[in-house]
Amino acid sequence: QLQASGGGTVQPGDSLRLSCTYSGRTFVNSASGWFRQAPGKEREFVATLSAGSSTVYYADSVKGRFTITRDDAKSTFYLQMNDLKPEDTALYYCAARISSRIGTSSNSYNFWGQGTKVTVSS
Repeated sequence: QLQASGGGTVQPGDSLRLSCTYSGRTFVNSASGWFRQAPGKEREFVATLSAGSSTVYYADSVKGRFTITRDDAKSTFYLQMNDLKPEDTALYYCAARISSRIGTSSNSYNFWGQGTKVTVSS
């Protein structure tokens, strides 16, 4: 129901935009989120956006560099990532939850995409 794309290998300082397209059901009334998991580490919260895009919240590590948005007319969530750093290297997952409000806990999300790999290396 969620399909993430847009990952790749880039150099430090570059940008990428991740997309997460949903199908099979609507997530218009659901909050969206992005999480990531680096090799050997636990999955961590990156960003979350409420239904209607009224509320947003970012992890401190990406604040000011990443922007989460959504276009429900296109059934798509986005994560714009600027000024990428090697420590941003991870498998990135999009997610949606039944609640319309933002959430930072992965356990609170009900629907997950398959992950898209981002590698930042010089």
